[in-house]
Amino acid sequence: MTHDIHHLPTDQAEAAGEAIGQLIGAYNDAQTGLTEEALPLALVLRDEAGAVTGGLYGRFYYGWLFVALLLVPEALRGRNLGTELMAQAEAAARARGCTGIWLDTFSFQARGFYEKLGFTMFGEIEDYPPGFSRYFFKKRL
Repeated sequence: MTHDIHHLPTDQAEAAGEAIGQLIGAYNDAQTGLTEEALPLALVLRDEAGAVTGGLYGRFYYGWLFVALLLVPEALRGRNLGTELMAQAEAAARARGCTGIWLDTFSFQARGFYEKLGFTMFGEIEDYPPGFSRYFFKKRL
């Protein structure tokens, strides 16, 4: 059986990524013996009109919570909203019996914030983007 490599146009890449994700998910489940579905977590900040202005989005998978996105608008910073969002995410992770939480951030974002919340860095990519670093953090529960 032969397979050819095809470079897909940008408008087809997202669908291809989903298909590849399903295949790797099936492989991972077969290797680990786990068949857990990745479940989303969304905590949102809304303005007076009900529009989403920030919040936290993540996924529960293999007994961990991955925080993919966290944003508190600049005008609302300093009010402990980020801390509260992370506290609610941690409470949700504990309620699901998670082993821990992991996330990544850039050097121009919130490294110190996560360290104050008890996260420890387990990896760094230097010059991503050029002149900056990307950090990976975890916190065992």
